[in-house]
Amino acid sequence: MTQSNEMSATETSGATGLSDGNTAAPLTWHDGDMPYSTAFGDHFYCQTDGRLECSHVFLSGNGLPERWQDASEICIGELGFGTGLNACETWRQWKQHRSREGHLHFVSFELYPMQADDIDRALARWPEINAERQALVARWPENPSGRVEIELDLQTRLTVVCGDALASLSASEFTFDAWFLDGFAPSRNSAMWSAELMQLVFDHTRPGGSFATYAAAGFVRRNLIAAGYALERRPGFAGKREMLCGVKPTV
Repeated sequence: MTQSNEMSATETSGATGLSDGNTAAPLTWHDGDMPYSTAFGDHFYCQTDGRLECSHVFLSGNGLPERWQDASEICIGELGFGTGLNACETWRQWKQHRSREGHLHFVSFELYPMQADDIDRALARWPEINAERQALVARWPENPSGRVEIELDLQTRLTVVCGDALASLSASEFTFDAWFLDGFAPSRNSAMWSAELMQLVFDHTRPGGSFATYAAAGFVRRNLIAAGYALERRPGFAGKREMLCGVKPTV
């Protein structure tokens, strides 16, 4: 996703607010295949290269793929499924680096799930993830709602929880090894970065687990520190000054 100059998210959709998961957010297209949310006034991924930003921010920011090379089980949480770009790029790299017995569960929380045709159009710009895009689109339900469960392959499972992120995560049974915090820009969707939601993210993180985000707004940083994370600032993607990542202490 590309937003205003102050923020540059990889590819999210808003995942907070009231919805039954059946109503799509208003969507327009820029430059032929660049989805833009008129509800949040933001693009769904970085105009420079959303796929490379995913790798720089979310994967590297969480120490991936190094952490999963010998892992038997790993669970990644994401706020904002959007086009599925993060899921597809993560799956692509997971297939390259996973152990023979490893299993990945990718769980995303999304208020406005997109239709399969829109996902297909948005991701077609990256030939590197053609196989992953086609597999996702083929398995994507016609009217996604509730809880979408997809077996991507024998070692990879995708769950998309449709609806309000705060309510959904409050009721979630999952505990995560890593988080991709990829909501629309804090200036456009501040509820997605609230102290209450960041506390739930922390509470659903395993000790030693991590998060990464493109966002570096002051209130986001303060909310993550208040939740309990040991925070680190790193250079952002494509000239963006900062991104944030952090770890949940083990004691």
